[in-house]
Amino acid sequence: MWAWLSYMNPHRLTYGFAYNMPFSQVIAIVLFVSFLFSKEKKYIPMEGIIIIWLMFLVWMCFTSFVAVYPEFATDYYIRVLKIQVLTLLTLMLITNQDKVNKLVWVIALSIGFYSIKGGLFTILSGGSFRVWGPAGTFIEENNGLALASLMVIPLMVYLHSLVDNKWLKYFLASSSVLSLVSVVGSQSRGALISIVAVMGFFWLKTKNKMITGIMIIFLAVVGWNFMPDTWHNRMNTIETYEEDASAMGRINAWIYSINIANNRVTGGGFESWSRGTYALYNPEAELIIVAHSIYFSVLADHGWIGLLLFLLILILTWKNLTKIINFTNKKPLYVQQNMLARMLQISLLAYLVGGTFLSLAYFDLPWHIIAIAFLLKIQVLPNVKKMPINRHVRE
Repeated sequence: MWAWLSYMNPHRLTYGFAYNMPFSQVIAIVLFVSFLFSKEKKYIPMEGIIIIWLMFLVWMCFTSFVAVYPEFATDYYIRVLKIQVLTLLTLMLITNQDKVNKLVWVIALSIGFYSIKGGLFTILSGGSFRVWGPAGTFIEENNGLALASLMVIPLMVYLHSLVDNKWLKYFLASSSVLSLVSVVGSQSRGALISIVAVMGFFWLKTKNKMITGIMIIFLAVVGWNFMPDTWHNRMNTIETYEEDASAMGRINAWIYSINIANNRVTGGGFESWSRGTYALYNPEAELIIVAHSIYFSVLADHGWIGLLLFLLILILTWKNLTKIINFTNKKPLYVQQNMLARMLQISLLAYLVGGTFLSLAYFDLPWHIIAIAFLLKIQVLPNVKKMPINRHVRE
């Protein structure tokens, strides 16, 4: 329920009192109360990635107290902390593969609601308009929704491998295609670069490189010729970024991030972006904007120490997924885990590349991917305390 409300934000499709009603807070309270009274065993194995994750949360708390604008930083930290605590609860409540699969269904369909709809809108409108997400959320703007859509496409592919019903397979296959169309229709330049990276990685990992390569080239040609001139003009600005005010604004924001991190060990804290701070740390900048990058956002907010902790979490997650893939390869008992790990790695790659140009460091989805990857590690890798394995795995 919390994941559904957090990702789909159905209340943002309403009006009146429901639009701002804190549904997620109600669900969180119920979840915490039931968590306290539940007799199920609850624990988080204190392994390296979890320790670094907790250190990152503590460091963010400290940087908020010593921030340039502590009152704004504290408010934002509380928002981030709510997401983090609920995501950490995933590690204690999702105790087998069946529950993992249900969580993946909720995430894929919640964001898929907008990506599928966006794909249909792009086709019917001829790609003349951008695709946007629900108002007042991390994925409201076209860039954020594009990256989130690209990250859930591999999850849809994983779910497609689970189901036997042919209509569900048709639905998931068409959902993946429409979501990809939605990403292109968002007119997000960062998403276009992410698509190239994901397709390249997918081609390297596939066994039938010839067939896969032909399919990728075919889709690229069809998509390129389908989109209107406005789309092509916007994509062409990637090559002429020096003449694009938005691109130069981001570069100036990255310079600001480096300067404030060099000057302050703790960075500026959350919400430090202002004319006053820019005057100190990048006075030559004409446009005052946030970093639009997961890496430079964390650097500006929490300094070099914060960025190091953030990168370590991402690197360890990638290594865990690689270990899972290698260990479960050609093992019938772990066919689901192997497929899910492969798809999570593609989702993570989309985030690592697309996140270079977007301020989504604190968005729920990458942290859920980190949590699910850790749950898979607990299930399948030797010398790790195990969770129950779903016995209804197709060999």
